[in-house]
Amino acid sequence: MSDVDAQMEIIRRGVEQILPEEELIAKLERSIRTHTPLRIKEGFDPTAPDIHLGSAVTIRKLKQFQDLGHEVIFLIGDFTGMIGDPSGMMESRKRMSREEVLKNAETYKEQVFKILDTDKTRIEFNSRWCNPMSFTDVLELASKYTIARLLEREDFAERYKSNRPISVLEFLYPLVQGYDSVALRADVELGGSDQVFNLLVGREIQREYGQEPQVVITMPLLVGTDGVEKMSKSLGNYIGICEPPKEMFGKTMSIPDELIIPYFRLCTDVPEVELETMENQMRGTEVNPRDVKMRLAREIVTIYHDSKSAKAAEEEFKRMFQGRGLPDEIPLFQVAAEDLPIWIVKLLTTSGLASSHSEARRLIQQGGVRIDGERVTDENLELTVDREVAIKVGKLRHLRVVRKS
Repeated sequence: MSDVDAQMEIIRRGVEQILPEEELIAKLERSIRTHTPLRIKEGFDPTAPDIHLGSAVTIRKLKQFQDLGHEVIFLIGDFTGMIGDPSGMMESRKRMSREEVLKNAETYKEQVFKILDTDKTRIEFNSRWCNPMSFTDVLELASKYTIARLLEREDFAERYKSNRPISVLEFLYPLVQGYDSVALRADVELGGSDQVFNLLVGREIQREYGQEPQVVITMPLLVGTDGVEKMSKSLGNYIGICEPPKEMFGKTMSIPDELIIPYFRLCTDVPEVELETMENQMRGTEVNPRDVKMRLAREIVTIYHDSKSAKAAEEEFKRMFQGRGLPDEIPLFQVAAEDLPIWIVKLLTTSGLASSHSEARRLIQQGGVRIDGERVTDENLELTVDREVAIKVGKLRHLRVVRKS
């Protein structure tokens, strides 16, 4: 196992907060001295069926701990998933059925090993200790924390002030998440920056049950391909880790230039010194950000597929887009499978390429609409999006269209 300084250099990369850092250093020192790996935990409520690059940010940090010789616990919140994490929510979540949660959990189990080592990962389900709890056990847990402390959380406080309902069930969520750390005797818990409150509650709950409190490590939230909101399947601004190479490559190429370095830092293993060089070069005129983004896309596809697939995806992207003089950043529009085939006029209006059906028809009649470089002449065309297609309207409006998975 590496010495403490070497481990901390790896652990600090891309991290937003380590709370408290001195406790982590002390835990690492003890780990080395006693030859006992730390227990590193992260919980995932399977509320969506797929893992995307945003959720992979913390899983990649788990892998770093794993490579350093520590025990990684990938916790699937099949019990908490039925409550629903209220973090950042201004309304109560719709509760999921156990069947929905378990179906998504199976997908998580399959996908997580694209990142983690199968033989070194401990998979747990929090129903293992939550289901057997008696009502007396729940009352005991509820006595460990106060409503006043829960109302310190920003989203709860906001809802309380605006008289929006907060169920007792939602108040229980951070307590149950904290109890997960008790059940697993976690030394470290990882999470996104939106999870700080819940993770710190875990420290308090561990103290209440007589355990040494875990160290909390938070990672930044990855901004989605729209460059505005955090990556989310529901917002359609995500890159799934199981998506085909060409789609993964193309989506990466659609991110704004200002996200190139954050994506490199959070989604790849490219050394920090190289990232600093890239950043300086892009500030000047030494390199075109498009070329740096090409490398980013190659790196990401290689991680989740292989280098051969990355090269093929790059060649396809260049063939489809660069050869036609298209801009470096082309917006992405996703069409739901149930809406396919889609009427070309509807596609132009719903995507914002035309302001109305009449304008869309006029553009087609004037020869101003092209799909993959071919002029559209039939305003009744029904488009089946079975691969990524490029749409051009006039000289300046471009769009990449994909089927929403």
